[in-house]
Amino acid sequence: MRKLARKLVAIPAVLFAVGAYVYLTTPDVRALKIENPKSTAFMDLRAREARAKGEEPRRNHRWVTYRRISPQLVRAVLVTEDSAFWKHDGLDYQQIKESLEVNLERGEFARGASTITQQLAKNLYLSPSKNPLRKLRELIIARRLEAELPKQRILEIYLNVIEWGNGIYGAEAAARTYFGKPAARLNSSESALLAAAIANPRLMNPGSPTARLLRRQQMVMRRMGAVEPPPVLASTPGDPVDADAVIPALDPIPALPPQGAPIVLPGTVVPAPKKPGGGGGSGRP
Repeated sequence: MRKLARKLVAIPAVLFAVGAYVYLTTPDVRALKIENPKSTAFMDLRAREARAKGEEPRRNHRWVTYRRISPQLVRAVLVTEDSAFWKHDGLDYQQIKESLEVNLERGEFARGASTITQQLAKNLYLSPSKNPLRKLRELIIARRLEAELPKQRILEIYLNVIEWGNGIYGAEAAARTYFGKPAARLNSSESALLAAAIANPRLMNPGSPTARLLRRQQMVMRRMGAVEPPPVLASTPGDPVDADAVIPALDPIPALPPQGAPIVLPGTVVPAPKKPGGGGGSGRP
């Protein structure tokens, strides 16, 4: 009985010690109120991976303020990654509960429940490894980010640092690489394509979209009217209002083709339909 009693006392003590250690060693995020991160843990990881292969690391990254990111892209990212972003405190407790149930059922830490704030915490400071201690650090950092930064600032940083292809980081670099335009000018279909690629931007390349990516794009576009359009006029802390800044208007969500039909991207050449009885090879819009 004494051994059992000692174990019952020791377990909470160990958990408290681990929690205290993780909390005390998490980074101070207050500087992010006015400072833009020049690099992230994820960017550094990609650079190490490239060097390990004998390759020169690539980094195409250009920071822009929240005001210079298309509201269409903000909307597309929210419906894809975190539709409750404006309402939660950094953590989606229902998703965490469901994730824990799945992990316990499988007997491994296989599924995570990540809000945009959690994704940002991992991207800025942590490794992509899946283990409970790393996840605990992610949760604590996410709560600190929410406590110290306005929602708009969190979203601004997120959209400026996430990966959108090999060495391509942030909305501005992605918009210029794939569409030859600034992030402020992205329309709804372009925004949906970028948002659809976030899950795996190295396999789902917006520059050469696969059928799977185009299906995801169509799904995103169908959902883009499901969240409240994001605020675009509030300035970010430390970012004085620019009277000459271009605030892109919310262009209407275009009519979509029937379920299963492909979405034609801007600039795509669509062959004219063949005349009845005419010959020639097959064409695909």
